[in-house]
Amino acid sequence: MASLSVLLAASIPDALFSCTALQTRTHILVSSLVISWSITEIIRYSFFGTKELFGSAPSSLLWLRYSSFLVMYPTGISSEVGLIYIALQFIKASEKYCIRMPNKWNYSFDYFYASILVLLVYVPGSPHMYTYMLGQRKKALANSKTA
Repeated sequence: MASLSVLLAASIPDALFSCTALQTRTHILVSSLVISWSITEIIRYSFFGTKELFGSAPSSLLWLRYSSFLVMYPTGISSEVGLIYIALQFIKASEKYCIRMPNKWNYSFDYFYASILVLLVYVPGSPHMYTYMLGQRKKALANSKTA
């Protein structure tokens, strides 16, 4: 595992990082992320709430539920990835949430490398989520036309 950590640390030069923790928290991507999540959740819960209360949702709300992700997923995912990337410098320098050995659990965890792993999962995961939602959209909107 030591060779993997050395390899990962060497592949991300310190010169690429220029933000502190405060700069990360006040970065424009935080606003973008919160707006994307908020719009998505407002639409989602309005749709499901209306459906639960009245047995069905208006077609405009159905369309919004299954179409807003076309913009919100790329915006939200880009914001998440960007913020994780920007925070890597702070995570590496602070060693916050890291567990070092030796300890009573004989376990080690490095939040920096876990964050890099999360970034690597976004590469295949994001297109998969997006194409899944495209399929759901096609199915839901097709069913609404036949109903």
